[in-house]
Amino acid sequence: MIIEENSQITEVIGNIPYRLALAGGWIDQPFISKHNPSPPGSMVVVCVEPQFWFMERAGISTGTRNIALKLWKDGLPELNPDELVRLLYIEENKGKNEPSGSQDMIGLIYPGINRIDYDFKHHEGIFPVHIESNNDSQTASWLENVINILPVAPRPEGYNPLETKNMEPEWIARLGNSGKMCYEAIIEKDINALGQSMNECMLCWEQILPGTVRHNVIKTNLMSLLKYYQSQYPGAMYSGCGGGYLYVASETPIPGAFNIKVRTDNKNDK
Repeated sequence: MIIEENSQITEVIGNIPYRLALAGGWIDQPFISKHNPSPPGSMVVVCVEPQFWFMERAGISTGTRNIALKLWKDGLPELNPDELVRLLYIEENKGKNEPSGSQDMIGLIYPGINRIDYDFKHHEGIFPVHIESNNDSQTASWLENVINILPVAPRPEGYNPLETKNMEPEWIARLGNSGKMCYEAIIEKDINALGQSMNECMLCWEQILPGTVRHNVIKTNLMSLLKYYQSQYPGAMYSGCGGGYLYVASETPIPGAFNIKVRTDNKNDK
């Protein structure tokens, strides 16, 4: 490939969006949602413009994105997003014993800030019972400025976060509720409530799937790092299991952190 002087970064990394998963993550997995005593449980995903390369194995759904790039090298087709989600889900999970959750596909395909609601009684929890989307430019701008992202470390080879599963209904209900809290906080532009939802999500991860933050192949002290930022700012959470990136909720800049650009479908923003 020859890169021209005035070329776009998308000519190198592709034009498929990335996605951030905020509070409520893992509730999209049927093995978790089926234990939720008060469905639906929710999580928040944010569609992100591909302005730079995100590291692999870091909770940004790069694996799903790589498959999407093979399917649609010129960018997402102009088809019904539900159809695209199902096509991508099927392609990624062919022959997998532990299929990925559908939040990865939804986060890449649905523009804006999305609350996705899962109930195991609906499609056995594979696809959400409802998606609540917000593409308001002011809301997107606020979120862009308050989610500060710190690189930590990619998931190590040989790492399996699912070796220990504590399917306690009370904690699973709290996990699903943290996603609702997160979405409401973003809509209300409430930094303290946003931070609280992120902190709550991490408490749930630690209880339900302790391998997401502690594991014998993880060399970084994820919990010490997390606790520091949670103590200094409204809230913090990891981008995924095993580290990846640390998201810090703060209206003031964080040393070493960067921000993202939300991809919306607002034609006035283009």
